[in-house]
Amino acid sequence: MDVESGGVNAQTDALLEIAAVIIRMDWQGDLRPAGTLAHHVQPFPGARLDPASMAVNGIDPDHPFRFAVAEREALEDIFREVRREMRETGCTRAILVGHNSFFDLAFLNAAAARAKVKRNPFHPFSSFDTVSLAGLTYGQTVLARALQAAGIRWDEREAHSAIYDAERTAELFCLIVNRWKALAGWGPADD
Repeated sequence: MDVESGGVNAQTDALLEIAAVIIRMDWQGDLRPAGTLAHHVQPFPGARLDPASMAVNGIDPDHPFRFAVAEREALEDIFREVRREMRETGCTRAILVGHNSFFDLAFLNAAAARAKVKRNPFHPFSSFDTVSLAGLTYGQTVLARALQAAGIRWDEREAHSAIYDAERTAELFCLIVNRWKALAGWGPADD
């Protein structure tokens, strides 16, 4: 998952984009990205838009072609699809994977509480952080450098889009987990 925001405070700053990549296990027990869910999000009433953050993400919240939806609509749509995936795979809780996952999880949880969205499928505090995993595996913690070290394409012009960053993060996570699985010799959970 990745979010783009109007600042760093999940309680006061706008959630502007959200993207989640569904990850599935194939028949060999390898993880693969399996689809992206995403929305541009309207800032909630009274949301703060920090000029420094807006300069980094380049988002114009008033652009007419953003086709942004309210936080509630964005979250309900993503949560519905995540819950469907959980039912199909027999999972009881989704675990957020993100690059600096605490940041994304904080914005997700704050937006869900603010919009009074029920049945958040994501664990409220557990996550997988590709910063730590990439630091361990490749010696790199910056997403662009970790992706380059992993041999995954990175386009700086596409960066800071929730969809682009979530998809690259999912690729990185799957590559790292699959690599460790091969090195450790463990297979699917039902082995």
